[in-house]
Amino acid sequence: MSRYHPVTPEIIECLRAICGAENVSTSQADIDLHAKDQSHHEAHPAEVVVFPQIAEAVAETLRLANDARIPVTPWGVGTSLEGNPIPFYGGILMSFERMNEIVAVHADDFQVTVQPGIGHKDLNAELARYGLFFPPDPGANATVGGMLANNAAGIRTVRYGASKDNVLKMQVALADGRLIQVGSRSVKQSSGYDLLHLFVGSEGTLGIITEATLRLVPVPSLMSAVVAAFPTVEAAVETVVAVRGSGLDPAALELIDAAHCKMLRETEGVDLLDYPTVFMEFHAAHDAALQAGLDTVREICAEMGALRVHATTDTTERKRLWHARHHSYEIMVRSHPNKQFFIMDVSVPISAYPALIAFIEQVKRESGATAYMIGHAGDGNIHVEFPYDDGVSRDRAFRLNSAIVIKAIELGGTATGEHGVGIGKAKYMRREHGEALDVMRAIKAALDPNNILNPGKIFPNGGAA
Repeated sequence: MSRYHPVTPEIIECLRAICGAENVSTSQADIDLHAKDQSHHEAHPAEVVVFPQIAEAVAETLRLANDARIPVTPWGVGTSLEGNPIPFYGGILMSFERMNEIVAVHADDFQVTVQPGIGHKDLNAELARYGLFFPPDPGANATVGGMLANNAAGIRTVRYGASKDNVLKMQVALADGRLIQVGSRSVKQSSGYDLLHLFVGSEGTLGIITEATLRLVPVPSLMSAVVAAFPTVEAAVETVVAVRGSGLDPAALELIDAAHCKMLRETEGVDLLDYPTVFMEFHAAHDAALQAGLDTVREICAEMGALRVHATTDTTERKRLWHARHHSYEIMVRSHPNKQFFIMDVSVPISAYPALIAFIEQVKRESGATAYMIGHAGDGNIHVEFPYDDGVSRDRAFRLNSAIVIKAIELGGTATGEHGVGIGKAKYMRREHGEALDVMRAIKAALDPNNILNPGKIFPNGGAA
């Protein structure tokens, strides 16, 4: 017997009264569109899709669902990679695409308050007129709500931090229908429990974010990009560690393997060698500081045996390089038209990064698997992408994924640096967190005793809290 009840016609009528008839859909097209994210995890259809436009509608929907024992899964734009927004148990899919407004720009405080459905690229396009931007950049135009729910990061984490480091205050709807405020617009906060960061990264399992005040930074006046190719992955990785240890403050520090470089050169026309490559970006307020940093980077790369080092301050060239980097996944998919992809990420302390990459290279070689590496090396994060087209290659990708995750945890790292736990990483939570997982279960039970909020995620065994 299911722990959940079905969505009845009476419930749908209640949802229409709460959200407006035009914001409730049972069409197969809407259900299918929201049944699967960009991960390899299989689709699970919801029974109804709602598109709330105000926080009160979110809260009232949760109160209704909690009373009726119906699961609710929040949805941003579906770019996640661990099945985080898949409605595993059906029920209500809550899409935030119609809650996408900028509520207020607090330019003098370097802050902005937004609804959760706004894409971070769209947000930054609007903020440009103030000379400000929201730094976390996961690549895709992920929504702010989704980024906070997963604690998304991206290429600039090494300097500016992840989503958790760039949020000050949130409004959150709880399972019982309460709307609460957590955090403060004050940059310094030491009042009570840090509930703000309890909800960040919780993947919608503790509450649903309905509004957020974000920390902004000025758009840098000077930027440079450095691309350095190396004869081996080991030399490229050691360069990453050396740059981090040099006292320099890169805004981005990325590792790209030879196969990715070849694809980017052939499809995007960027000037790359077919060797492991490190992409770097530096921000500065003064030209002298920027040039001094570039000189140090060139020296480090030369000492590490770089085959070529190219630095540019040209805006067009720099944007072209990062455009290619951001679109590497789409390029890879186009290059393997008959294959699917298993994409995983782990993260370790920077001192353990060489050991992690060496292990990945070893298991690739021993298994004969095709695998591509690309990652935010500056903060110890790596993504491994496995193409597969049959059960044998799929099972091998799953085995290698497990081996890499376990190795990362053994090295003092984590099963997921930025993709979140979702469905796929739940099985490793006990290994990584030990008894702390029981504390997480207790928090979940206190805030969501009926387990209606995004069930099937984070916790092993189907997500039962």
